[in-house]
Amino acid sequence: MSDPQASRPFKPSVTVAAVIERAGRYLLVEEETAEGLRLNNPAGHLEQGETPLQGAVREALEETAHRFRPEALLGFYMSRFQRAARGEDVTYLRIAYCGGIEGEGPLPGLTLDQGILRCLWLSPAEIAAARDAGRLRSPLVWRCLEDHLAGRRLPLDLVQADDSLFVPERRP
Repeated sequence: MSDPQASRPFKPSVTVAAVIERAGRYLLVEEETAEGLRLNNPAGHLEQGETPLQGAVREALEETAHRFRPEALLGFYMSRFQRAARGEDVTYLRIAYCGGIEGEGPLPGLTLDQGILRCLWLSPAEIAAARDAGRLRSPLVWRCLEDHLAGRRLPLDLVQADDSLFVPERRP
């Protein structure tokens, strides 16, 4: 019997993330997941017609009500998530940016995305403790933090977008 997935092209799910640091603490979101409450970088799926950088800025605003100010590309990360009970097997490609926020606090009048309970500024030690307790949404949360702490910084223009990305969809 052949594997039905073997005949389909491999299509990782592309996500973008914002690693936001201020005074040695990192802005994480606490979100509801099928596995319970988990901590994550502000992150989400890349949308049609936006660059990864635009997506990271949008996701940070939607999930934290803070304006993210990207300073560098942190890296490209991959992980695989399997949930046997639901037959899920997804490979994620995360494009992560690092930087700060504009202003001192969240923008007034904005609500957090559905499923986001709150935002937390945590130290690396607190995030490590959450990792050890199994509270991180993905292993990539910690991996991005490690790279940020190690000083990894790549130029923002490393990811290029052709103008065709911004052409509206053609309707039949």
